[in-house]
Amino acid sequence: MNIKFILLLAAPMFAFGAGSGSGEYDIIPRVINFVIFFSILYYLIAKPVKAAYHGRINAIANRLNAIQEKLKASNAKKEEAAKKVENAKVIANDLTQAIKKEIEIMLVKIEKDTQNEIAILEKSYEEQKDFEERKLVRAVVSEVLDELFASDAMKIDQNELINLIMKKVS
Repeated sequence: MNIKFILLLAAPMFAFGAGSGSGEYDIIPRVINFVIFFSILYYLIAKPVKAAYHGRINAIANRLNAIQEKLKASNAKKEEAAKKVENAKVIANDLTQAIKKEIEIMLVKIEKDTQNEIAILEKSYEEQKDFEERKLVRAVVSEVLDELFASDAMKIDQNELINLIMKKVS
């Protein structure tokens, strides 16, 4: 690229440097004019070109710094998210352990309640069975006594009944 630029700048010198065929060459005044022109051009354009160049370098550096800051921020967020994930794993593990313990406690409680309920049901069954037996015995005794009192085979007068009751009481 530099060679093309130099050739481009030197082309007018070769094109206009030749005389009209008289054999006289005015190359030196033309080179001096060119150097003066190039010096003036450099004097006028050098500072803005340098300023633009430095501005471009600064803009690229600023963007690079901004990108690095974003990268640092995203890395910090990534590390924070990783810490949160680790904390969540620890909390989840603790919750699982607590739930397991709670399940064991509930199972023991349910088992105790079931055993108590079974004991209550068995006791109720026994009481109901005893009640029914007493009821049946009363009914049988009542029936037997009714038959006895209804029949003429056993006639007890009042004095004998009182004596029997007195014997039982004493």
